[in-house]
Amino acid sequence: MAKEVTKKISYTAIATILLWLKTYIVYKTSFDIKIESWKQEFILLINPLCFLMFVFGLGMFMKEKNQKRYLMITSFIISAILFANVVFYRFFNDFLTIPVLMQTSNMSDLGSSVHELLQISDLLYFIDFIILVSMMKWKLKFAHFKAYSKIERRAYFLFTIAIGFLNLGLAETERPQLLTRTFDREMLVKNIGTYQYHIYDAFLQSKSSAQRALADGSELSKIVNYHQANYKKPSEDMFGIAKGKNVILISLESTQNFVINQTVNGQEITPFLNQFIKESYYFDQFYHQTGQGKTSDSEFIVENSLYPLNRGAVFFTHSGNQYLATPKFLSENGYYTASLHANNKSFWNRDIMYRSLGYDRFYSLPDYQVNEENTVGWGLKDMPFFEQSIEHLKGMRKPFYAKFITLTNHFPFELDEEDRYIEPYTSGSKTLNNYFPTVRYQDEALKNFIQRLKEEGLYENSIIVLYGDHYGISENHNKAMGEFLGKEVTPFESTQLQRVPFVIHIPGQTGKTISTVSGQIDVKPTLLHLLGFDTKDYLEFGSDLFAKDRLEFTVLRDGSFITKDHVFTRDICYDKGTGEPTDEIKCDPFKEKAKNELEFSDQTINGDLLRFYQFSEGRRNTGVTEPLQ
Repeated sequence: MAKEVTKKISYTAIATILLWLKTYIVYKTSFDIKIESWKQEFILLINPLCFLMFVFGLGMFMKEKNQKRYLMITSFIISAILFANVVFYRFFNDFLTIPVLMQTSNMSDLGSSVHELLQISDLLYFIDFIILVSMMKWKLKFAHFKAYSKIERRAYFLFTIAIGFLNLGLAETERPQLLTRTFDREMLVKNIGTYQYHIYDAFLQSKSSAQRALADGSELSKIVNYHQANYKKPSEDMFGIAKGKNVILISLESTQNFVINQTVNGQEITPFLNQFIKESYYFDQFYHQTGQGKTSDSEFIVENSLYPLNRGAVFFTHSGNQYLATPKFLSENGYYTASLHANNKSFWNRDIMYRSLGYDRFYSLPDYQVNEENTVGWGLKDMPFFEQSIEHLKGMRKPFYAKFITLTNHFPFELDEEDRYIEPYTSGSKTLNNYFPTVRYQDEALKNFIQRLKEEGLYENSIIVLYGDHYGISENHNKAMGEFLGKEVTPFESTQLQRVPFVIHIPGQTGKTISTVSGQIDVKPTLLHLLGFDTKDYLEFGSDLFAKDRLEFTVLRDGSFITKDHVFTRDICYDKGTGEPTDEIKCDPFKEKAKNELEFSDQTINGDLLRFYQFSEGRRNTGVTEPLQ
């Protein structure tokens, strides 16, 4: 009888082993985690073990009935967390954070996007749970529940701790200062594991909340000094050239720069934009800098010249902060400011955040006629959206600042047959195939909108600014993208694909392509200088794109950065001319600047430091806002 017992394996061990192996398989099949050595592979293998042993080991303190219930519930919850990361990663190439999970008001609008990401084979992500429950139900002879002695429990948890220290020790030798590189979630998951990463994320969330409570404004001096040292004097030729004109700012949903002047099936993808940029200032080395907040992040960067946070969306996590955003500044200087977006006003928490940004009016879903005929995918099609918005523009007090957020070119890139101006691409990626027709539709909608502005007499007295908000095609489609581009999508090429269109049309100005390295962070100072407002006294991290002595440099939210001659991403320095790795010393001079910009911006947001900011003319930013109409 004693021999029989020794041959049995505990359900605690079974649950741990099943979930451990499944997690490692998921790492290898569902996440694109780069492995460069046997040590990294070994770390990836063992990093889930400490957490799983600890969590399942807590059942050792319970009686058999409670042990059984605890193991089943815990196994299911952990599997669900892992699966949620898989689904999120399929589109965003990123891992979940607590702030993202808090964005529950967005869930009701996700609809077709989530449906597109789910597959019948996803049931396999719960196969270990199914096996565990089946074993318990059938009471297999080789498995059992047992009562553990104090010595057994002590030995078990000492072994668990030893594995944890082994994991951390190896990770630290592989990646020194690992836990300070919080912007690189893939690095964290690769070294400490998905589950430990979520625990660390919870710690960061509590730290972020504490930062505001403890901030007293003393941190500002270093940040202000950094801004003043990097401030670039505006161009004498361009400063105030658009003074008093209306501003029409258009966010181009999911539009990347690689579609400009390109064809699919022999037809232009963006025929209108291709022509429009010839009559405008076009910045072809302009990068999006968004994080997990995607479109809302792009709004935040463009209007504040601050970086988004590396976790979640600022629109959710810090909507109560005080900002001196472009709409607030212009509203205080005689402009009527409005945002127009035919979606639920609470999506991305816009109804709350827009008050902090200083908008006078938010035209949302109730301000549009929306029905089944004029909607697709996420909502109102771009053509009726622009057409209906004309009436809103005509009713605005002049001058106005009006931001339009387009919607049709949104994942999963659905489009009615009658709205297709080009046929889908043919590759192994349905997402990429359908992307081109929706980009083409958006281009046609823009063409019609610009024509309507001319007909209503709004065109000649307005500057029109177009910008891509974030990528549309994630790295999960690199194979198909490589086929379209005719070259392999390396980390260097992937960074280059983060370029988005940025176009400024000023009436009476001759078109010009400007190839200066830039990003969304530069929009606010550039725009305000064109309108005749100097931004020297306002804390920001961007620079005027027309300034003659500006540094060609931009940093992405993941810590990658681009200079005139180099790209630094995934700890590799690339030569922009060849696209090949080069001596890392060539990127070293910019590493500290990239780190400082992200950290200073994070401190400003997490500490709500702008509430302490004293402007040179003696006016304090009170942050008092009136309710949106």
